[in-house]
Amino acid sequence: MQRNEKNHLKPPIFFANPVSVLYDTDMNTIEYENYREEKEHGSPLFPYVTYLCSIPLDFSEVPVHWHDEVEIIYVKKGMGTVYVNLKSFTVKGPAIVLILPGCLHGIRQYGEDSMEYENIIFHPNLLYGTKSDFVSREFVEPVLSGAYDIPAVLTPKMPQYRQIAAPIDACDEICRQKPKGFQLFVKGQLFQLLYALISCFRGTAPGRKNQKDLERIKPVLKYVERHYPEKIPVSDIAGELGVSEAHFMRFFKEIMEMSFVTYLNHYRLTMAARLLRISGDSILEISQETGFQNLSNFNRAFKKKYGQTPSDYRKGNGRDTEVQKDGGR
Repeated sequence: MQRNEKNHLKPPIFFANPVSVLYDTDMNTIEYENYREEKEHGSPLFPYVTYLCSIPLDFSEVPVHWHDEVEIIYVKKGMGTVYVNLKSFTVKGPAIVLILPGCLHGIRQYGEDSMEYENIIFHPNLLYGTKSDFVSREFVEPVLSGAYDIPAVLTPKMPQYRQIAAPIDACDEICRQKPKGFQLFVKGQLFQLLYALISCFRGTAPGRKNQKDLERIKPVLKYVERHYPEKIPVSDIAGELGVSEAHFMRFFKEIMEMSFVTYLNHYRLTMAARLLRISGDSILEISQETGFQNLSNFNRAFKKKYGQTPSDYRKGNGRDTEVQKDGGR
């Protein structure tokens, strides 16, 4: 199947409009790719940006993905589910989730609850000096590479919480005002955050037994990201990994706790749900753009996952007028 030339269907934008943009550009053009982001967050000169997000107002979930930037999920209100290296955590605001570079992570709605949070993303280059720099070698690199035993979720019940939250709050505050040189302040507070992490969590992180499996699963997730609108034979994925189809199917289910076919359909339906919210394309077009060859199968799978037809889902999310190209739901 050929890609729809109108969209080229890169994974759709999952972030809400930014509230703290630290450079002069239109952030609505950022395309958020779900298993590794190819676009930069922030400007090349100052790669730091903050978004306000709400689940399920903006989206019901963000599929598991990874990128080279540091990400802070700062939960303000409500409750949701966060995945960190395929482990599930139920978070309730206020709470802080620190996502290190290369870490697999995702977010989804918890039951019927909603969750409001800040999504803070910055590139490690903001903190690195030269290769021989003592601070980079002794402190920045160990923290960002996961050498410190930092909990996945930080809450106010922890004695370290205020010390870690304070520099994040300070960055938020100055980004509302943006006085001249505020970038200096933000960079200083990020170093303060690193100091807090090093001071609060001195122990060496235990070896992650599943790290090798996480690294092996990344190219599979990337392959799905790039090819989900197309037909994806299991043989192609197995070939990418250099293993047999049977070995791949066993390996994938052990790591992801679902079959590859189930995962692929789940991913496609997530993309379809987002397009139903933001796109004016017909339901037939969306089903084809997200890899479904048959409209009836798409409708049936969508209703099973979301509890309503694509048409009803679209109406309930702000698009009452459907382009009548698909002959119905």
